Amino acid sequence: MMSASAHLCLLACFTLAGGLTLDMGPNQNMEFTFLLSAGTTECFHQTTARNDSMEVEYQVIAGSGLDVGFTLISPSGQRLVSDFRRSDGSHMVDPTEDGDYHLCFDNSFSKLSEKMVFFEVVINSRSSAGRDEWGDVATAEIMVEYKLEDIRARMDSVYLRLEKSRQIQTVLRAFEARARYLLEDNLWRVSFWSCINLFVMLIVAVTQIYTLQRLFDDTKRVCT
Repeated sequence: MMSASAHLCLLACFTLAGGLTLDMGPNQNMEFTFLLSAGTTECFHQTTARNDSMEVEYQVIAGSGLDVGFTLISPSGQRLVSDFRRSDGSHMVDPTEDGDYHLCFDNSFSKLSEKMVFFEVVINSRSSAGRDEWGDVATAEIMVEYKLEDIRARMDSVYLRLEKSRQIQTVLRAFEARARYLLEDNLWRVSFWSCINLFVMLIVAVTQIYTLQRLFDDTKRVCT
């Protein structure tokens, strides 16, 4: 039978999306699935810029109890969020400060079971970096019916909608992986206890047959 560690590794491969590196630059989104060993705490770091907003969402996909502790610490050392033994959570920091935010997941209360955790960090930048090159385009002669700002606003709206759709799809994949783990775990339990019940029924049936045979044998001996 496949071990629990191998099973969790397969689930991690199933749910692992793009952007697996943790050396992320500022104002970049990050999504990651990892195995949190029993009795340990693991921290990740996300660099942010001042006045941006940061959204952190996590959920435990597999592991006994489906719960972990979560702590979000600001670059100045202030503890912003502290969750204890929860299966999922979503937190918003607005606005942020310059520096590295620390995202720590705690499984120290579980001495035997490792957990598979999925988390996503979304940075909503308020600056127009990356798209300011539009301002260098000569619009007076080219754009007749539309202004450049109108086009930029429309493109930003489409971009945000696409990003939101991608985030929802990633979260749904994580939910699907957790549901699959629960179904397979429940199937194993049902099969195990069904075998135990069948074994007990067979023992009871054999015992009853043997008792009846002994009873008839004793009756024949008395009659003779």
